[in-house]
Amino acid sequence: MSPADDILESRQKDVLKSVIRAHIVTGEPVGSQTVSRGAGLDLSPATIRNIMAELEEHGLLVQPHTSAGRVP
Repeated sequence: MSPADDILESRQKDVLKSVIRAHIVTGEPVGSQTVSRGAGLDLSPATIRNIMAELEEHGLLVQPHTSAGRVP
């Protein structure tokens, strides 16, 4: 079991996986709209943004600058 398994909820894990996949494919920061469209999650972009902010607080994502998406 990884440390992330202890601190993350199911939907946080789903969003993190989606961000990682999209980042691997594009090599670019990933925004909430991209995750919302491509991940098959039944979450709004606003909810995804909030989850991404939580993941950033855990140190799992970084936002290179204010108007960018986030990277793992």
